[in-house]
Amino acid sequence: MIKVAIVEDHKDIRESITNLINATTDMHCVGAYGNAEDFMEAFDSIEPDVVLMDINLPRLNGISCVEALKPKRPTTQFLMVTVFEDNDKIFDSLCAGATGYVLKNTPSEQMYEAIRDINKGGSPMSGIIARKVAASFHKSTPNPDTEVLSKRENEILALLSKGYRYKEIADLLFLSTETIRTHVRNIYEKLHVRSRTEALNKVFPRGGTSGKLSLFTTFLRL
Repeated sequence: MIKVAIVEDHKDIRESITNLINATTDMHCVGAYGNAEDFMEAFDSIEPDVVLMDINLPRLNGISCVEALKPKRPTTQFLMVTVFEDNDKIFDSLCAGATGYVLKNTPSEQMYEAIRDINKGGSPMSGIIARKVAASFHKSTPNPDTEVLSKRENEILALLSKGYRYKEIADLLFLSTETIRTHVRNIYEKLHVRSRTEALNKVFPRGGTSGKLSLFTTFLRL
């Protein structure tokens, strides 16, 4: 059973999510809290596998809560569940230690899959959030290294930087996994690198917006 904790200040939403979780056969709610402080006090005793974390909480916000707790128990996965779609909160959450970000209007079945995915090592994001992340890459300072890459190669590199695996990229782009591998090999050759990490560090060096994106990638399972 996946042990899920909920941190949400709105009582009706908190109770609704609790009921949804407990209605499944493979997960159960080990605690639901209306503020970060109560959750932090109970954190060590309940040992959740996945935490559904709101951002806009009274007093200490959800991002600061994640930042404080993630180092204490790295195996716990924090999934931000919020109404916020702005880029700063997305990146701040992920850099604080969250490994997923979905919106509160996400349908229940997709929420279930997000919890299962993050528990198995994935980094789920709502579609609109993923598009915002991709758009941020396009808005960042142009890097001359990317000029040697084709449009498709740049697209694949951006998806790699968000933590997508080869098969996931293949599904998104309607290509075969082997085709993705070929593109990745071409990317390495053109950038004169030998790994995904080297490629991302070269294209998205630290500093400015690109630095924030580079930092963001270090918190995802590549």
